[in-house]
Amino acid sequence: MNRKITHLLRYTAIIAVTTLVCALFWCGKPNDFGLGRNMEILVNMMRNLSLFYVDEVDPDQLMADAAQGMVRNLDPYTEYLPEEKMSEFDMLTTGKYGGVGSLIRKKGDYIIFAQPYQGSPADRAGIRIGDKIIAIDGKLTKGWEPAQISEALKGTPNTTVEVVVERLIGAKHDTLTLTRERIAIPSVPYAGFVADGIGYVQHNDFIDGSYEEMRAAIERLRSQDTLRGLILDYRSNGGGILQEAVKIVSMFVPKGTEIVRTKGRAASSEQIFRTNEEPILPDLPLVVLINGSSASAAEIVAGSLQDLDRAVLIGQKSFGKGLVQTTLPLGYNTLLKVTTAKYYIPSGRCIQAIDYSSRQKDGTVNKTADSLAHEFTTKGGRKVYDVGGITPDIVTEPEYISRFAVTLLAMGLIEDFVDDYMQEHHADTIDLKSFSITDEDYQKFEEFMKDKEVPYESESRRVLKLLKKAAESDLYRDMVEQIETLEANLKDDQQTNLQTYKKEITETINSDIILRHAYQAGVIEHNLTLDSETARATEVLENPEEYQKIVTGPKSAAE
Repeated sequence: MNRKITHLLRYTAIIAVTTLVCALFWCGKPNDFGLGRNMEILVNMMRNLSLFYVDEVDPDQLMADAAQGMVRNLDPYTEYLPEEKMSEFDMLTTGKYGGVGSLIRKKGDYIIFAQPYQGSPADRAGIRIGDKIIAIDGKLTKGWEPAQISEALKGTPNTTVEVVVERLIGAKHDTLTLTRERIAIPSVPYAGFVADGIGYVQHNDFIDGSYEEMRAAIERLRSQDTLRGLILDYRSNGGGILQEAVKIVSMFVPKGTEIVRTKGRAASSEQIFRTNEEPILPDLPLVVLINGSSASAAEIVAGSLQDLDRAVLIGQKSFGKGLVQTTLPLGYNTLLKVTTAKYYIPSGRCIQAIDYSSRQKDGTVNKTADSLAHEFTTKGGRKVYDVGGITPDIVTEPEYISRFAVTLLAMGLIEDFVDDYMQEHHADTIDLKSFSITDEDYQKFEEFMKDKEVPYESESRRVLKLLKKAAESDLYRDMVEQIETLEANLKDDQQTNLQTYKKEITETINSDIILRHAYQAGVIEHNLTLDSETARATEVLENPEEYQKIVTGPKSAAE
């Protein structure tokens, strides 16, 4: 049958169904007329593009483009999820996928293993960071992109994949048969003690099973020593499943305590979430660490514990995501992830920072001004505010790593140097807490960098360029000369930057070396020795008077 006739028959059927749906809508509320009318217009438009556009069009791509347009001016969390994104969505919500369990990265013409997860099939097979992938299932992989390698290594659990690797140490070629497994990326990569009786747990996301991981980590700490206090690290935790947050808070507050309630336009979106279990640590002093990247479910944990006067919060104001998403099936294994409600923590405040319903004419949105904040009170009467995020009880200055060091890491130059370093030091035994490369090692890094070009421009030089351009436009000739003098005197060449940011670069190199000896947990343990906010949290927990003064005090740090 002619292709256009086939398309016509298909879309005629769609139009018939759409017309019926529209008729049903028109019998409903007045606003439903507009919905039904626009549904018909959308289907007609897709039909006409598919039939009459000069080149053949992909109806799936038309749908994806239309969906993106429909949600573009809503919020960044409402999105259309086509079938090909389902596996990615599943991994984000469960933290699990079928594969061999390793990060990879490109180096030259090949892909190398960048971080085998501890206990994964790749790890058990003896694969180490820096090992090069030569072939997969008999196919040479020179020139392959990371996405191709990832696709080849992933697959159904209990199936096998043959990988030929060239070892970083010794350059020997090994042929390995790996059995794929259901890889679970841990929510809790580390739990340990930072002082006598002071436990620390780092929690990275909220996926299915996060509560079980958190509880197991805390139980391990309790079995090792008597807990006098506990630090919960939610810095840079972007959130996830709301119910997991409620269950985690249930370990610390009485059964039946309201943790969060949701309210939206639809009656079905209004829910109250309470704890269903008896707490295991109802009175243990807690400190929660947060920063500007702590969001969503992480803010529910932190904010509810603050509202219930159950923990001291330390760090910077959190991100301010007080929106709840629901997934709705659209058929054909596709989903709509849509914002259906806002959440409100026990004091009654919603910490959403941006009002997406009030866009400017240019499409931009604004954060809620602190001056418009409303006052609320905690369980014990402390004042707290809805300032677009959770304000900690103890506000600290954020510690930034230089953009130059971040650029070196992003370009893979740190890892490339450590690959060379490990050739000589692979048999070394290191102390996780005190390890650092020597000044001589750093000099070798500077030598390594001499023939490397780093596309980095300092913020100071960027600003001077903009100022010079503005001065030239305004014909301020004297100012232009002064700016040119400043540019000439600005020392931000690569060699100078290697000295200026030596401390940050050294610690980045240290972390990559420790990763190869002791996985991610070792890196976290090492970095805790340098963490000023963890040190401050420890001080608070070791000082019961200060702790009680904060959680029972009449005012919060937000005032």
